[in-house]
Amino acid sequence: MAYTPTRDRVSPDQINTNPLRRPEWIKVKQPKGEVFENLQTLMRSKSLFTVCEEAMCPNMGECWGSGTATFLMLGDVCTRSCVFCDIKHGKPQLIDWDEPERVAQAVKSMNLKHTVITSVNRDERRDGGAPVFAMVIRRIREIHPGCSIEVLIPDFKGSAEALKIVMDSRPEILNHNVETVPSMFKSIQPQDNYKWAEKTLTNAKKMDPEVLTKSGLMVGLGESIDEVKTTMRDMRSWGVDILTIGQYLQPSKRHFPISRYYRMEEFGELKAFGLDLGFKWVESAPLVRSSYHAYEQVRELSIVHRKLYGG
Repeated sequence: MAYTPTRDRVSPDQINTNPLRRPEWIKVKQPKGEVFENLQTLMRSKSLFTVCEEAMCPNMGECWGSGTATFLMLGDVCTRSCVFCDIKHGKPQLIDWDEPERVAQAVKSMNLKHTVITSVNRDERRDGGAPVFAMVIRRIREIHPGCSIEVLIPDFKGSAEALKIVMDSRPEILNHNVETVPSMFKSIQPQDNYKWAEKTLTNAKKMDPEVLTKSGLMVGLGESIDEVKTTMRDMRSWGVDILTIGQYLQPSKRHFPISRYYRMEEFGELKAFGLDLGFKWVESAPLVRSSYHAYEQVRELSIVHRKLYGG
């Protein structure tokens, strides 16, 4: 029998039949408009996936309209089954080695100012698919110079060898999301490991201090705000430069339920706390996601970009 990828994340007895009412300060706009529709058509014509669509990002219309998009590589089936994520999980297809060329051509066709390259987990491979990240970075620089590049990578199970393949291509930003506090790790992302996240971010900064490192947290999964602050301290000690904090929004009733909605003043408190810790940039608001305002982050902070293109 063929294996069918699935999006189900929780068992029937865990299904949230009485979800919390979304507060008035969280309003998700439906993406629309000519620019959005043209870019969506382009994606389909090149058989490409964007995490903007796959993860149902609330900022998709805003980002695409301002010249930023996030591409999902290595297929659209993940080998891990995190209970917050809307990307399919199961047995992935073979790696498509022509994908980096198609992504680079799409970046050029879209005339992007900034692109984020991410991927599903490919745990069946020793290198986790790291060579594909390096290939697409180098190809974008060849055919669309000036576009800044952020990679949002898996943890590669903490492998320094896989990470070095990516770091040697020198993206402007190396991002790996911690996602949640240590006490929630096994409930939220059961195949992940907090130590792998630490190794990934710490090693990235050691390998190339000029590459900006970045990570993100979701809140509202059941953690305490003190746990969030402790995790932020950890991330800063790992050398993370840029931090994003956003409200977890349940993709469907078959995903992990929202424990609570953080108030606007709490997001403000976390931003101030992060800046006091020494992060160079903190985005903290309900609809913040990994690549939100990434273009601005690069232009203000990136040594790599200035060395490549001046300014």
